[in-house]
Amino acid sequence: MNLEVRRATPDDLSGVLDVFLDCWRESYRGVLPASAIDAMTDERAEALWRRVLADTTGVVLVAVAVDVDVDAAIDAPVDAAEGDGRVVGITRYAVATGTDAGAVEGAVHSLYVSPRAHGGGVGTLLLSRATDELRAAGAAAATLWVFAANAPSIGFYESRGWLPDGATRTQADFGEPEQRMRREWT
Repeated sequence: MNLEVRRATPDDLSGVLDVFLDCWRESYRGVLPASAIDAMTDERAEALWRRVLADTTGVVLVAVAVDVDVDAAIDAPVDAAEGDGRVVGITRYAVATGTDAGAVEGAVHSLYVSPRAHGGGVGTLLLSRATDELRAAGAAAATLWVFAANAPSIGFYESRGWLPDGATRTQADFGEPEQRMRREWT
């Protein structure tokens, strides 16, 4: 599978929703309580992502599967239906002025990869692109939040240099504990 990473547009809403809801309903099963998973209705997800895609204070990137060879796709981690422009991953990030005088810090607000594309490098590609762009914008560090019960994602981030910084929260929208992770560049 060949991937193209580009900035999302409102036209990507359907693909973004497919990835987000598949992650929420498949990848989070066993991580989050069923009540939290069930609370993310199609309508709620659509309202959330319409707002995110319209927000100009951050950047949303999509990883799009292109030029999939149907014969090669038979044994690939992503099936042939994932090709030809289908969104297989999304990330959202932003740069902000930190608390120290003039310090610039980044934030990765979300990273979702289609469960059918797990292990294919999509998450690594999106996270690398986001952190490269944050660094280019002058960020000396970045943070992200991950559900505290999401051991696979925590392991993914730790293997890429992100470490828990001790901060925790529970957002009313999701109702589940999260931990903050941080990565600094030298």
